[in-house]
Amino acid sequence: MTELRDGNGLAAAEKLYTQYGSRARELKASGKKVIGYLTALGPVEIMTAAGVVPIRLKGNVSEAISKGDAYMESIICPFVRNVFDAAVRGKYDFLDGMVLPHQCDSIDRTNETWSYTLKLPYWHFLNVPHVTDDPSITFMKEILRIFIATLEKLTGAKITDEAIANAVKAHNENRKLMRELYDLRKSNPPLISGVEMMKVLVAAMSLPVDESSALIKAVTKEVKERKPAGNAKGKRIMIIGDQIDDVAVIDAIESTGACLVMDDLSLGAKMYWQDVDATADPLQGIAERYLRKLKIPTTFVGSADTYEGILEERFGHMKKYVNEFKVDGVILFIYKYCDPYGFEVPAVKSYVEAAGAPVLYLEDEYSTSSLARVKTRIEAFLEMIA
Repeated sequence: MTELRDGNGLAAAEKLYTQYGSRARELKASGKKVIGYLTALGPVEIMTAAGVVPIRLKGNVSEAISKGDAYMESIICPFVRNVFDAAVRGKYDFLDGMVLPHQCDSIDRTNETWSYTLKLPYWHFLNVPHVTDDPSITFMKEILRIFIATLEKLTGAKITDEAIANAVKAHNENRKLMRELYDLRKSNPPLISGVEMMKVLVAAMSLPVDESSALIKAVTKEVKERKPAGNAKGKRIMIIGDQIDDVAVIDAIESTGACLVMDDLSLGAKMYWQDVDATADPLQGIAERYLRKLKIPTTFVGSADTYEGILEERFGHMKKYVNEFKVDGVILFIYKYCDPYGFEVPAVKSYVEAAGAPVLYLEDEYSTSSLARVKTRIEAFLEMIA
């Protein structure tokens, strides 16, 4: 990885963002095994404990799908199709294997397509339940034990409870450091822009946890020492969505003069706001985090007796973000054919608006081809809340 020195954290993040996967490729060449995962349900603590390098896979919104559609239907989630296309074209030829979760139809129904087409040495389908009651936690622990057994077979080494507990500590520290970086967006103007933050988030998910933490520390130190450069009069925006992993949409927002100060994205705040509890059986804490703490549409978290109470359980963190980061408006950005997020749009929109923030709902492709239209709608939205 680029050597981290005082003042070069953002430069290192920029390099890792633009040359995505370059560090994983280096580690593969040094003898490490590299495992790709696709969503927030990738149990990184287990992979770290196994001694493999976890890397979250991403596509490229600037590149059209050229080979993937020969294998995968075009009505599949555009993010899944784009990442699959990148894999087919060899972008991730350094992978030793992949783990895909039972999450949504676009992943579930294409699991065999991924496995058959890529023919990686290791493949695992993680049968994650969609409810969060106690039997589901017990079931999830068994699913994690099966996952551990397959990784032990791959690496030839035992994964101990101690190794898992140490990995949990390392990833909790990583999340804490990222939350501290997020805090620098609370000021007016924010000390770090939305574009810079997206590059850090993407860079961090391509690194082993210790290197990711070192990068976040370097960026935080650098940002704290520089003068604010944002627009103090710009509208403060939060974005809600799933796999937004490119600066294109973020730049479309901030090029209007607005400041993106917070997110509820599956590679952003969703990944970093909830730690794994330290439990006697480390798998208990991991299972509880991935089922009960990650508020994603495919996992139903709601035990209240009333509809309003369920909304508070599922979306209460969004209201907290609106208040803490002094958000003026929210952009709800959903990819086409993403049914889980699409089904939640009415509830999310009405809840956030009731919390005091107007909401712009956008449905688009995982592509820059329609970005001009998206930017026009964002500009109109900002004028409305001016």
